[in-house]
Amino acid sequence: MRIGMGLNYSGGFAETVAEVAELEKAGLDIVFVPEAYSFDAVSQLGFLAAKTSRVELASGILQLFTRTPTLTAMTAAGLDYVSDGRFVLGIGASGPQVIEGFHGVPYNAPLGRTREIVDICRKVWRREKVDHQGKYYQIPLPEELGTGLGKPLKLINHPVRERIPIVIASLGPKNVEMTAEIAEGWQPLFYYPEKAADVWGEAIAKGKAKRDPALGDLQIYAQTALAIGDDVEHMLDWVRPMVALYVGGMGAKGKNFYNDLAIRYGYAKEAEAIQELYLAGKKEEAAAAVPVELLRAISLIGPESFVRERVAAFAEAGVTTLNVTPLAADTAGRVRLIEQLRQICS
Repeated sequence: MRIGMGLNYSGGFAETVAEVAELEKAGLDIVFVPEAYSFDAVSQLGFLAAKTSRVELASGILQLFTRTPTLTAMTAAGLDYVSDGRFVLGIGASGPQVIEGFHGVPYNAPLGRTREIVDICRKVWRREKVDHQGKYYQIPLPEELGTGLGKPLKLINHPVRERIPIVIASLGPKNVEMTAEIAEGWQPLFYYPEKAADVWGEAIAKGKAKRDPALGDLQIYAQTALAIGDDVEHMLDWVRPMVALYVGGMGAKGKNFYNDLAIRYGYAKEAEAIQELYLAGKKEEAAAAVPVELLRAISLIGPESFVRERVAAFAEAGVTTLNVTPLAADTAGRVRLIEQLRQICS
């Protein structure tokens, strides 16, 4: 099983890059650079490309609504070029709070837009003239919508690869079905191995039934916190605020994808309580309401024997990459955790 890691949103990126170089030596396979409404991910990925040599570099994620499809394709091709073919395009819809609140763009039709963006990106990477007249994107722009001077163009440069891997962050059944059909990889959040088949199995099966064999097997990147030791149980409390933020505070009541996921996992009453507390400004109480059973199931926190069992459970559920957050106070500690996990996964 491969090992990945997501970077955080804070500053001090030069120090972070130096750490990634050390983690690369320790066995890290891929690093995800987030964007949200922080610094852009692209500039940081370019910096990482210059400072690393083996580790794959992924956007985690570029939001669908923030770039034109062709700019997304150009950016991916450029990052693949400067990294010598190590880039992975992670994309996702984000949510209306960020897209409408920070970018001022209507949040609509994320599934349809995702499918068209993937199609357009692959046309660009194959250096085909982009002629796409879809429901959501029309390239070139039709005469009645512009000057009428647009014409189909193809990418000037020859990309390193004509098929850059695409990983889609998705949770809902229809979105996951589409991901399993059209993407090289899937990035779920709060992946509960023992319940994953009940929640997503049907959607993945439907998607795979329509999947192009040329895409290969669907790669699953499960995000999880990591701490190994006999005295690390308290580190579950580090995971609590994040789960509470997503389950309780992402989106609005009745429009929260992560709250829906907790319900589908069987925690309907807990999900409602977490959301009520969080939206009332009681964030600490919301975090305390997150069930410890859920925290243990979605994390790699405990003695080595427990972590081995959980790694096996993730693998049994189809996970191919553990995208971890190593919980340690310094670089040396995080490197040590990656080395330990590398031994467990080997």
